[in-house]
Amino acid sequence: MSEGLRERKKRETRQRISDIATGLFLARGFDSVTVAEVARTADVSVNTVFNYFATKEDLLLDRSPEVEGLLARIVRERGPGESVLAAVRRDFLDALETGHYRYGFHEGGDGFVRMIETTPSLAARVREMNEARERLMAEAIAEDLGTGPGDLAPAVVAAQIGAALRAVVGYAVRRMLAGEGIGSIAPDLREQAERAFGLLESGIGGYGTRPAGRDRGHGHPS
Repeated sequence: MSEGLRERKKRETRQRISDIATGLFLARGFDSVTVAEVARTADVSVNTVFNYFATKEDLLLDRSPEVEGLLARIVRERGPGESVLAAVRRDFLDALETGHYRYGFHEGGDGFVRMIETTPSLAARVREMNEARERLMAEAIAEDLGTGPGDLAPAVVAAQIGAALRAVVGYAVRRMLAGEGIGSIAPDLREQAERAFGLLESGIGGYGTRPAGRDRGHGHPS
């Protein structure tokens, strides 16, 4: 279904407010900019800002719904013969190869990363996003495999993959904060990611492998 005019205008307004807020935050620091200043610069009311963003932190972390739902989407869209771990590994390495932001690092993102790491409220919001991402992944695994409420395997698998991703991304972040660009970090980051996923392979490498002939994102395994 195509996007209607009203929905498009709302999406564009939300993006414009976030872009303006991000520019102000990067220029002056997150804590030095008020929501009222963002509203004034964007030529909207404070109430309008909060209609689009629940908190000041969400003005900067405006892609949080996409980030939180990322691993659940990967689980649902994995291909025939692909396990949960293999699907995440493939997607992570693709993001690294293409320079996509979805795992929290990208070329030119050092200022963004530094602001999050040095602002307690933003760091706390990112931790909440990581927790939500793992919870949604566990729910997607349980739904996809049809496991019962007493089966802890989906939560354990999601927690292990989430921990590996946090460790690998944390490695990239530390080097970015030291002044390196993703271009120079990428080869080592790929090696670190391969090692991390390799450590998980012997334990959960085959978990949730989608049967051959099953379409992505439809139905449950028999």
